[in-house]
Amino acid sequence: MRLDKFLKISRIIKRRTEAKKACLAKCVKVNDRIAKAGDEIKIGDEIEINFAHKILQARILDVPLKNIPAEKAISLYEVIKEIKKEKN
Repeated sequence: MRLDKFLKISRIIKRRTEAKKACLAKCVKVNDRIAKAGDEIKIGDEIEINFAHKILQARILDVPLKNIPAEKAISLYEVIKEIKKEKN
């Protein structure tokens, strides 16, 4: 599955266009490499997303074949680390 689609389906990022923008801004890494929106992800990959107020590191547990209900989205990944950024 494409990275941008996974980020949207898992509800890590709410919209696919926003996921694409994050990738273009080089704010997303997969397995410690800067990722593109079209990169294929698989179970076991580790993603890191540098949001404005936090950095999220997560491991992919499942890659669904289609959209899933919002309450099941959290089961697609496990959070490894979440670091809140300091306000200036």
